[in-house]
Amino acid sequence: METQSYKVAYQGGSDEIVEKKSRFIATIEPIEREEDAVAFINAVRKKYWDAKHHCFAFTIGRNHELTRCSDDGEPSGTAGRPMLDVLLREDIHNVAAVVTRYFGGILLGTGGLVRAYQKSLQAGLAASAVIEKQTGTLLEIKTDYNGLGKIQYLLAQRSIPVQETLYTEKVAIYAVVAAGQKGEVWKAVTEGTNGTAVLSWQDDLEFALLEGQLKIL
Repeated sequence: METQSYKVAYQGGSDEIVEKKSRFIATIEPIEREEDAVAFINAVRKKYWDAKHHCFAFTIGRNHELTRCSDDGEPSGTAGRPMLDVLLREDIHNVAAVVTRYFGGILLGTGGLVRAYQKSLQAGLAASAVIEKQTGTLLEIKTDYNGLGKIQYLLAQRSIPVQETLYTEKVAIYAVVAAGQKGEVWKAVTEGTNGTAVLSWQDDLEFALLEGQLKIL
């Protein structure tokens, strides 16, 4: 299992900017396959059917295995590629972006177009939810009530999110541990409870924290 975390689009969003009377509307969407990207681009074209340009960029895969971009009638290299450069520079995976332009009658020049498309895309990303996706494993910790506070402290100290805590005669804590922290957490809980806690690894999973809340992906 890979230990590296990576950023993905979790929820899409939209925002717009105005440059010299031209409207640039950026729409962002999470995708998993090229077919998803094509369907999304077509949907944006349909929504803004009266706009002349629908420039797009998307990237798919853990290592950006598939990337595409289009200037859609704008001067070559002024829209699609600069948009893709933003996604790659931000290192966001599995995301598609369309910037729709309503021409305002004033030419921006090639440099102005590049800046406008990139600025619009960044605004769209800011309106979306981008998360850090991590690989990890669910850790079951069984303890008596005397050890509960110590375990909660040790997990919080390492920013280990807890999925669930069950209270019966004893306590069962289900914590999500990133792959790179497994050894450290096991040792800390074992030593911190003088070996009284019973630990067992459960399922491998992918997870993220969104506004402080645990999301199992």
